Amino acid sequence: MRTMMTMAAALALSACATTATGTDNARADNPRVVLETDAGRMVLELELERAPLTVCNFLSYVTDGDYAGGSFFRTVVRATNANPHPIDVIQAATPRGSDDDLRPPIPLERTRDTGLGHVAGTISMARDGPDTATSSFFIVTHDTPSLDFGGGRNPDGQGFAAFGRLVEGLDVARRIQVSPADGEEQLTPPVAIRSATLIGDVPPGCRP
Repeated sequence: MRTMMTMAAALALSACATTATGTDNARADNPRVVLETDAGRMVLELELERAPLTVCNFLSYVTDGDYAGGSFFRTVVRATNANPHPIDVIQAATPRGSDDDLRPPIPLERTRDTGLGHVAGTISMARDGPDTATSSFFIVTHDTPSLDFGGGRNPDGQGFAAFGRLVEGLDVARRIQVSPADGEEQLTPPVAIRSATLIGDVPPGCRP
């Protein structure tokens, strides 16, 4: 199972973004996805121009309905994370799990190249080795630069692929993060994803 110790795939918060509590620095031409969960609603703005491979891959799962019935199943809390490079994230997967390989893995779009960073509200892809991300993603609840390229969270130093940010619902993500979990960082119970819906049409660059 892919875990936060080994995550990635591409996109996140723009480097100039400040927080994910509102619509600051939002761009009208960026695609948005609404996540309805048992804990509340979150709205994601995706950085198509900066992380096109990751965004298009994510949207393919969204538009095919693959996240519906999935869940946020894992929480990592910096204060209790036994790692030299602790992080603050919640991780989600389709109903098929974090190893879902319905589609081929995608190349890693490194933060070194995209200019994005793992600040509060960033959405990024889980991975094992570089170029292995498929469907599992995570949301950063507090600034966590160790997830960027050159950061120490993953031993390979390649970081994870940030590809968007929350423009609504950071409070929901933080509420999920502090939900009950077992000693393996598994949420008990997982927080269900009721639906994941693209607002508007699939961007031309992501169409077959």
